[in-house]
Amino acid sequence: MEESEDVPKDFIKLESEKLSVDEVSELVVSPSCGAVSLFIGTTRNNFEGRKVIHLEYEAYSSMAETEIKKICRDVRQKWPSVKHIAMYHRVGVVPITEASVIIAVSSPHRTESLEAVTYCINTLKASVPIWKKEIYEDEYSWKENKECFWANSEK
Repeated sequence: MEESEDVPKDFIKLESEKLSVDEVSELVVSPSCGAVSLFIGTTRNNFEGRKVIHLEYEAYSSMAETEIKKICRDVRQKWPSVKHIAMYHRVGVVPITEASVIIAVSSPHRTESLEAVTYCINTLKASVPIWKKEIYEDEYSWKENKECFWANSEK
């Protein structure tokens, strides 16, 4: 890839199929960057002592994509050296140990990409309309992100 073709890009996807860490991380690799930072959120098998069977995610897709684009714009303002950003989130059923969300960021140096990845996941959980349902052995529960601004506005 020629340097002139390596323009900053944002990769955003809501996906019902299994997410690939390799695919997402490869999207952000750049010859001008020495750092690729990743966050991978996976489904765990328990919550507060209860056995989790799997998770189910629902999203208001068009609004979710718009909000994720805003996050990417904010990252570029806060960390101008960031090259590429990939934010993939699973929708539908997510089995135990599989990824629900993968975020990858490249930058010339590690500090910017690490800070940007942290900002991305925290802001995604606070502002993007994606809802999680935990399925237990005997019941289910819709989970509220404590970071979510609209959940806290009524309290």
